[in-house]
Amino acid sequence: MVSLLIISGLFGYSIYYAVAKSVDHMYKPLHSDTNKQPLFNPHNPISILLLGVDERPGDVGRSDSMIIMTVNPETETTTMVSIPRDTRAFIASKNTYNKINAAYAYGGIEGTAQTVEQFLNIPIHYYIKVNMDGFKDIVDAVGGVNVNSPFPFTLEGIHIPKGKQHINGEVALKYARMRKEDPRGDFGRQQRQREVIKQIIHEGSQLTSLANYQKLLKALEKNVQTNLTMDQMIAIQRSYKSASKHIKQLEIPGDGGMVGDIWYHTVSDETRSNLSNKLRQQLNLPKENLMKESSNN
Repeated sequence: MVSLLIISGLFGYSIYYAVAKSVDHMYKPLHSDTNKQPLFNPHNPISILLLGVDERPGDVGRSDSMIIMTVNPETETTTMVSIPRDTRAFIASKNTYNKINAAYAYGGIEGTAQTVEQFLNIPIHYYIKVNMDGFKDIVDAVGGVNVNSPFPFTLEGIHIPKGKQHINGEVALKYARMRKEDPRGDFGRQQRQREVIKQIIHEGSQLTSLANYQKLLKALEKNVQTNLTMDQMIAIQRSYKSASKHIKQLEIPGDGGMVGDIWYHTVSDETRSNLSNKLRQQLNLPKENLMKESSNN
């Protein structure tokens, strides 16, 4: 969503072709796109999978953060759901159970989308993947961001004090990644990630020079991948903009514990079903009963 909202905000600055070129580099469709993507109609709700991936040389990588957004232009509402990385889920591409963040290592974006679709029983229409290691480049490209740290902590030699502060990309990456010192664990980390994303969007909308935009587009081009085309981004910006004014953020409660020799965040069938139907309502889909994951081992 970072790239979508920043890019959509650039259209009034006469740099359409530069933006179009960058979007073309970021574009990578899913095999199932033609069967799932709704027609762009002002009344059709959509879902977007936001994926922050930890990719390093010689390593396929795993998803470091996962957020599902459902956007309904009729009700003018957006729902954001953060999925804890340790959530126990059925990994579609491997036909087995594991932590949901392993879905990317096994099946890439395609496998992750399939796993999320099965876990929540909703279609994933679009995705935006951000390379977390290059996340700092995007923050630096907008001139840094303002955050309000709820407590002081140190991660990998970088100290972040409590309170309001302006931070650069390197510090922002640590701020968005830390979870072991957070009293709320992964839930606290998810909240900080959403804070940084919101601030990137804000700072990106304040840029005034073409040089700044070129730096930002270069950072996005290197670190973002999506199945959204330029025309689709423009259509979303025009038709779904009002829904961004009313954003509801949801968390997925569960129990932490060992299953075999692996620690999981285990979500009950009742919780998963209730969440699924909330999202299905947002997407104008009928309620359905979910297959009980807890009975499958």
